[in-house]
Amino acid sequence: MNRSAISTDRAPRAIGPYSQAMRAGDTVYLSGQIPFRPDTMELVEGDIAEEARQVFANLKAVCEAAGGDLSSLVRVGIYLTDLGDFEAVNAVMAEVFAQPYPARSTIQVAALPRGARVEVDAVMVLG
Repeated sequence: MNRSAISTDRAPRAIGPYSQAMRAGDTVYLSGQIPFRPDTMELVEGDIAEEARQVFANLKAVCEAAGGDLSSLVRVGIYLTDLGDFEAVNAVMAEVFAQPYPARSTIQVAALPRGARVEVDAVMVLG
């Protein structure tokens, strides 16, 4: 299997031993993004909607570095520290995606890195 790492300085650098994304054939597996600003590596300030917008902006940058865009995503996984934020994150997702929407799961977790309230990972298919 031929695989290659994807990286861009337009998204936050990895904060551990992982790649921003890995491409295997026409499939790209995007690591989870939290609402870090790429230029400062600090969490954005604001409500959960602002955090979600930053997460999707980060994912978009990684998608573009891999040769795709958000419309190429076939699956997203959303991790929230509070399912009470579900509707607000849904509203942001409706802003950044068009139909047909990718498949999705949303899971409440006890905590996320660096105190983030939302993290999103994804799978993209190119071609």
